[in-house]
Amino acid sequence: MATSDTTTLLSAELHRPTHREMRAMGKTEARALSDALFARLADLERESAAYSYVRGTIIELNMPLVRFAAAGFRRGTAELDDILQVGTVGLIKAVDGYDHRRGVEFATYAIPTITGEIKRFFRDTSWPLRVPRSLQELYLRVARCSDRLEQTLGRLPTPEEIAEELGLDPAEVAAGLGVGRAYRADSLDALRQDRDDPNGSTLVDRLGACDREFDLTEFREAVRPLLRALPARERTVLALRFWGDCTQAEIAAEIGVSQMHVSRLLAGILSGLRERLADERDGPGGQPPGGSEARSVLPR
Repeated sequence: MATSDTTTLLSAELHRPTHREMRAMGKTEARALSDALFARLADLERESAAYSYVRGTIIELNMPLVRFAAAGFRRGTAELDDILQVGTVGLIKAVDGYDHRRGVEFATYAIPTITGEIKRFFRDTSWPLRVPRSLQELYLRVARCSDRLEQTLGRLPTPEEIAEELGLDPAEVAAGLGVGRAYRADSLDALRQDRDDPNGSTLVDRLGACDREFDLTEFREAVRPLLRALPARERTVLALRFWGDCTQAEIAAEIGVSQMHVSRLLAGILSGLRERLADERDGPGGQPPGGSEARSVLPR
């Protein structure tokens, strides 16, 4: 479509371009037509049918802005329709709030408005953790107020400034800001700094390793009464071997028997403990407490 056709489209009959005509327009032609429509819109009464007609034409003409903004937020095919709907709401707000007399191009004004509407959509609906509705609403109030104050102050506002603006207690603002951590989880690989580690370290570096002793707690509790039931000499042999780390020869010298006899004593004691643990049948599938870990602790 030639630029000269713009005058025809803005005739008294308010001819709306067809979908084919809009698709055929280049960016320069669409911008020129949009500017002319905004100028025409400013001269119309808001309650008139002509105003609604021109406004609807502007919205339809600028739908590519919505698709452009939505492309940066698309996470899946199922979400695209929702994002486009929310972006269209942002476009309508931009059309209603735009003043062509300020000399700012409509696209420059509309893109942040559309993007902000989409961001609010994700902020309001994308909670990875279940948070009470009252805290969600508090967080959204605090976050939106923080955004407004940041634009006004040119810096991030303090919690006290947010509290004063909203008429809330600073503790409530702190709670709202804290809930924000449930909305957006931090990466385990993100660097964190504190007084003990000024150079920063990742959270994954601070996570503890698995404690094998913890897994054996239940086993120890199951074995304890069995050990108490052993004769005194057998308890002494076990204590010297596994707690005192003595050799069989050293144990034999301690209790006055041969090394061969100590070997037979240890084999008999451990075999008896294994059999009594198996008889407990406390674990699932007939496993003794502690399962395979328990068996691995009792030498054969």
